[in-house]
Amino acid sequence: MKNQTKTGCAWLQKKELRKVADKKTENTNNLIQGRIIARNTILNLFGYGTPLLVALVTIPILIKGLEAERFGVLTLVWVLISYIGLFDLGLGRALIKLIAEKLGANKKDEIPTLIWTGLSIMFCTGVIVGGVTAVFLPWFVKVLLNIPLDLQKETLKAFYLIAGFVPIIVLSIALRGILEAHQRFDLTNIVRIPLGIFTFLAPVLVLPFSTSLFHIVALILTGRMLACIVQAGFCFRIVPFLGNKIAFESKMAGVLVRFGGWMTITNIISPIMIYLDRFFISGIISVSAVAYYATPSEVVTKLTLIAGAMMAVFFPTFSSVFMQDKNYAARLFAKGVKYVFMIIFPLSLLIVVLSYEGLSIWLGSEFAEKSTMVMQVLSLGVLFLCLGQVPYALIQGAGRPDITAKLHLIEIPFYIVVLFIMINWYGIKGASIAWAGRLAVDSAIMFYIAFKMLEKKNGQIIRVFVVIILTSAAYIPALIISGIFQKSLFICLFLPLYLLFVWFYILNFREKEIVHEKIIKICKHVFSGHS
Repeated sequence: MKNQTKTGCAWLQKKELRKVADKKTENTNNLIQGRIIARNTILNLFGYGTPLLVALVTIPILIKGLEAERFGVLTLVWVLISYIGLFDLGLGRALIKLIAEKLGANKKDEIPTLIWTGLSIMFCTGVIVGGVTAVFLPWFVKVLLNIPLDLQKETLKAFYLIAGFVPIIVLSIALRGILEAHQRFDLTNIVRIPLGIFTFLAPVLVLPFSTSLFHIVALILTGRMLACIVQAGFCFRIVPFLGNKIAFESKMAGVLVRFGGWMTITNIISPIMIYLDRFFISGIISVSAVAYYATPSEVVTKLTLIAGAMMAVFFPTFSSVFMQDKNYAARLFAKGVKYVFMIIFPLSLLIVVLSYEGLSIWLGSEFAEKSTMVMQVLSLGVLFLCLGQVPYALIQGAGRPDITAKLHLIEIPFYIVVLFIMINWYGIKGASIAWAGRLAVDSAIMFYIAFKMLEKKNGQIIRVFVVIILTSAAYIPALIISGIFQKSLFICLFLPLYLLFVWFYILNFREKEIVHEKIIKICKHVFSGHS
């Protein structure tokens, strides 16, 4: 009887422990649902893509209204405002990771203190970065950028204004990170879309009254400040007790700074390795050769917006689940690789097949002759780049940004040597091969590290990689075939086969069910509209 009682008590204790575990993983489980991931990714794609469409309309107006030199400075303004956030010392990414970690561990009461600690450090960082930037601006404008004399005073005033707003820009990054950590991509894009549109529209609004860069920049930065205020309002709404628990904790500050320090190294080195090839081409060959290389590069690298939009969703989820349950992390990792490959691979392959025709129609046959192979090789490189973002997000979400930073520090000298040799031997084609090759090696190493961190072989991941290897063989005929008839035939045969392969081999039952529901919903909507 006593044994039965003990068994019964043990069973009840296990049941209670299971309930507690279920509650802890409830939020985590919800984070990896396909519907939520898909919704947030689509929201991010709208957020990144909509401003680009507005830019297509406004840029011709601005070129005509501001003239070439002043418009050239405006493009530098856009770059400066966009990339100055890289100098937040990685604290924005660190804040996302730690908040998501607290959410996954069900330690929500610690989040307000973490947020205020992060905001305090980031505001101080913004002040320092803004001050240092202001000191170097005269040299930057007069010497490095070689701005014409009649525009130097105006440009310097505009750039000083940006330097003064750096703390606001950095705070805005932190506030967006808080929302992303809570998976509130609906709120981040409520801000991102109008702000992106306003960034390109504001100069057009100023044109009837003034062509001064100072006035244009002032209006753009006013939009940034309003966006920052709106984001702050959202954060107070979604984080309980944020207004009541204002505190600074040195221990949390230390964790943020350590994580952010490694992130800073990655933030600085990664863009250098992505764009270093253009400077080498200019120095070794000529400036005109850069145009034949940079133009196809700008086109194919736009595919990274898709992977970037997805990984902005996956990163906080990895941060949340990795320490709690590696099974969830492995499943999410497999989903990430699968979704990125499913979307990027056919787009990359179509670019490889239609590079010559596309460039000929857009820029002429002479340009196409020189840039087609470059575009094809870069398309392969972009596939590696997009796939590599999945283990990159996992490694950093697991709290090891030092790994990616060290890897990039090791890579850069080898890449510089290979790039120099390949450009000297093969010109811009050699540059594209070196660029794609580095990304292939980088992605392979990061996948290996990610597998080691997951500490197990996940069946879904292996299945996905079998698919990647098999389907990637399609690049061979895509590179060989020529003539519009043969290419059209290849596309007509490949795409249906690929869709069937995805449906029967890649997608699981639940994903097929979701797709089926969507198709039925669309069909009902179409037919009800006709009736």
